[in-house]
Amino acid sequence: MKLSAHKYMLLSVLLVSGSAFSAAPTSVPAGRYTLDPAHATLLFRVNHLGFSHYTARFKDFEATLQFDPARIAASQVNVTVDAASLETDFPAALKLDFNAELRGADWLDTAKHPRMTFRSMRVNPTGKQTFRIDGELTLHGVTRPVALEATYNGGYAGHPMDPNARIGFSARGHLKRSDFGVSAGIPAPGTTMGVSDDVEVIIEAEFSGPPMATDSSTKH
Repeated sequence: MKLSAHKYMLLSVLLVSGSAFSAAPTSVPAGRYTLDPAHATLLFRVNHLGFSHYTARFKDFEATLQFDPARIAASQVNVTVDAASLETDFPAALKLDFNAELRGADWLDTAKHPRMTFRSMRVNPTGKQTFRIDGELTLHGVTRPVALEATYNGGYAGHPMDPNARIGFSARGHLKRSDFGVSAGIPAPGTTMGVSDDVEVIIEAEFSGPPMATDSSTKH
């Protein structure tokens, strides 16, 4: 639904004031939720030469979530990432397409492996609003187990200006890229002169869910 600037501002005020927002998972309905790509970010970080935690992103990805606040452990999430949508902040003025290099055969080899996928196998609550998601990641044609530590940030069952339920999560995880056959530039043992084997994954995501329930008694 497209909102006018005025309605968008009003909605933002309502959310900030807490009139439509709740941090409790039990405030939202169970059902199928789909990723809102306008409010989602998928980043990864690697240690570069021991000098910085180099950060880049994937711009094109989608996800579906089966979510039941009464049965958190029964929740399921499936994610598909366009590997070629990788984007770095490498300056274009230097006349080198660093994005293309990372998509190439020495790294992600996106021509042969155009998609990455993640599917959850288990969801284990670790606190009132935190979860551990154990799943399988397929990257570079290799499937390995990967765990994500996730936090439920809040949601609502719907609002007249946004009639579908909405929920938001933050998640982080780590993987060894060598486990997936991506070993270019890994430092020799005991050194940091290269690009770390360890990759940190950082996710911010909002999902849109079932439409807000209506009170039939108010209909004429």
